[in-house]
Amino acid sequence: MTGQETALAGVFPQATEAQWRALIERALKGASFETLVSKTYDGLSIEPLYARAAGSPRSALRKNPGRWAILARVDVSDPDAANRLALQDLDGGADGLHLVFAGSIGAYGGGLVRNDDDAIARALANVRLDYGIPLTLDYSPRAPGAAQALMRFIDQQHIEPSITRVSMGFDPLGAQARHGSAAEPWAQASKSFAREVKAVAEAGFVYATAVADARVVHSAGGTESQELAFALSSALAYLRALADGGFDLDAARGLIAFRFCADADELLGVAKFRAARRLWARVEEACGLAPQPALVFAETAWRMMSRRDPWNNILRGTLAVFSAAVGGADAISVLPFTQALGAPDEFARRLARDTQLVLQDEAHIDAVDDPTNGAGGFEALTDELCKQAWALFQQIEAEGGLPNALERGGFQARVAEVAELRAKNVARAKDKLIGANQFPDIHEGALDVLAPYDAAAETVEPPVGALKIAPLTPHRLAEPFERLREESDAYSAESGARPKIFLANLGSVAAFTARANFAKNFFEAGGVEAVFGPETESTTEIVNAFRESGAKLACICSSDRIYGDAAETAALALKGADARLYLAGRPGELEERLRHAGVTEFIYAGCDMQGALQRAFSEAK
Repeated sequence: MTGQETALAGVFPQATEAQWRALIERALKGASFETLVSKTYDGLSIEPLYARAAGSPRSALRKNPGRWAILARVDVSDPDAANRLALQDLDGGADGLHLVFAGSIGAYGGGLVRNDDDAIARALANVRLDYGIPLTLDYSPRAPGAAQALMRFIDQQHIEPSITRVSMGFDPLGAQARHGSAAEPWAQASKSFAREVKAVAEAGFVYATAVADARVVHSAGGTESQELAFALSSALAYLRALADGGFDLDAARGLIAFRFCADADELLGVAKFRAARRLWARVEEACGLAPQPALVFAETAWRMMSRRDPWNNILRGTLAVFSAAVGGADAISVLPFTQALGAPDEFARRLARDTQLVLQDEAHIDAVDDPTNGAGGFEALTDELCKQAWALFQQIEAEGGLPNALERGGFQARVAEVAELRAKNVARAKDKLIGANQFPDIHEGALDVLAPYDAAAETVEPPVGALKIAPLTPHRLAEPFERLREESDAYSAESGARPKIFLANLGSVAAFTARANFAKNFFEAGGVEAVFGPETESTTEIVNAFRESGAKLACICSSDRIYGDAAETAALALKGADARLYLAGRPGELEERLRHAGVTEFIYAGCDMQGALQRAFSEAK
C-alpha cells in the first residue's frame, strides 16, 4: 500500500454523535430514541451506538494464549462406542475430549453410565494423553470413582501425570445446585472435597482439578450476572476449602478453573467471558495474590437448543463459539445440532467440530488476544456486568457464601424469577426461536441419532439422609412449543392428518398475504396445519372452501381496511358453518362487533401465543 493510499482515511471527516443522532431522529419520525435501546434480563441497557472506550482498559487474556482447545464431547453410554466416536473426533480435528457422565450438569440426556476401571480404559483406549491432549471430566455424583479410575488408567499407561492436561473437574456445589441434594452439609463436604483434590494434586495432576461451573445457572434460565456471581462464589468456596485443607493460596487458585455456557447473544456472550476474568482477578487481589489469567472452559448452551428444525442449532452454535472465543475461552465444546434429539451421530459431531475449525483456520478468530479490548460497546457491557455480578456476589457472601445461600434457597428463587419472565417472553414470541415459535417447518423430516434422548440420564437419586435444597433444573426455551408439536405428531399418526385451521383470506393477495403468512407461522408453531382459502370476494366461496378443508377452525386474514368492510359478514357466514373463529390482527374499534359475529380470539405479534395455540390445538381436533 502506498503512502497516498494510506492517507485516504483523512479525506473523510469523522462523523460526530450529534450528526448521527440528527439522522436517526429523522428516521424515527417522532418516535423516542429510547426505542433503539434494548434491555437485558439483568436490566442493563444496550445502546445503539458507543464511543471508543476511554483510557486503556485491562485486557481479558486467555490462560493459554493463541488457539483455544477444541473439545469433543464423549457422552454415549457404551464405552466402546464412546471410544470409537472420540477417536473419530480427534482424527477429525478436535484437540481434546470432554468426558461426560450420566448425572452431570452437562449430561443432556446422555453420558457414560459406568465409571469403573474397565469402562474408563475402554472409553479412552488409544487416546494419547501423553501428548498433552486436553481431557476434562464433567463431574457427576453418579460417577464418584471416575477421577480415581482415570488416575489408575494413566498410571497403567506409564504416563507422567505432570505432562498431561487432565482436568478432574471436581464440582460438588454445582452438582448440589443441579440435583437439589448433597450427601452431607458443606462443613463436612468441603473437607472431603479438599482431600480428593489433595490426593489428585499430590499424584501430579494440577490442571483444573476443581471447576466452578455456571452452566447450571444458565440452563435453569438465569442471567449473565447470576452466572458470574454463582461461579465466583463457588470458586471462592473451593479456594477456602483448599486453604483450610492445607494448600498454599497460590497453589490452590491454580487448581481452580471456570466453565460457562455460551449462547447466541454475541454482545452479552463476549462481555460475560471477559467479565469473568476481571472478577476473578479482583478476588485474587483481595486474597493478596497477583492476578493470573484464569483457565476458562466454555460449552454452547443447552437452553437455546431446539428439537424442531434443529438445523438452526448450527447457527446458534456458531454464534456461541464466536462469542466464547472472542471473549477469551481457553477450551470450547459444542453441543452437536441434534443433541436435544438424542446421542448425536458422526455427521452431527463432525459439524460440531467443523464449527470451531472454520472459525480458527479460516476466520482466524484466535489471531488476536482480546480483540474487543477498547471497543466501546463491549467495554461498557463488560463493566456493567462486572458491577452487577459483583453486587450479587457480595449478596451471596453476605448470606454466608454459596453453600448457605443454596440451602436458604434465595439464589434459586432469584433465578426462577428470571426463568419465569423468559418463559413468558418465549410464549409471546418476544424472544424468538426460529423453528419453534417463529417460522416452523411443520413438514420437517426426522433426523438420525445413535440413541434417543434419555431423561433418566440426567437424574441423580439423593442418598439416604441427604441435605435437600431447591434444585436449579435445566430446561430448553423451546420445550412448550415442542410439546404441542409432539401432540400434533401423535394425533397425525393416529388419525392420518394434523389438526387444521382454514385461513379465510378476504380481498386481494396484496391485502391478505402478510397476515395470512403470519397466521400460518403462528398456528403451525403449535402443530395446527394452515390451509389457505381461495382468493375471492365471495363469502359463499369462502364458506364452501372452509367446509371442503375439513378444518374446525378458521382465521380471517386481511388488511384493516377490508376488516372494516367485510370481516363481520365473513365471520357471521363462517360461524353459520360451525367454524371456531380467529382473526389475524388487533381488532381495535371493531372488537365488539367481531366478537358478536363469532370471532373468539385475536392473534397478533405480542399476544399470548402459547396459550392461544394450546386452545386452538384442543379445539381443532
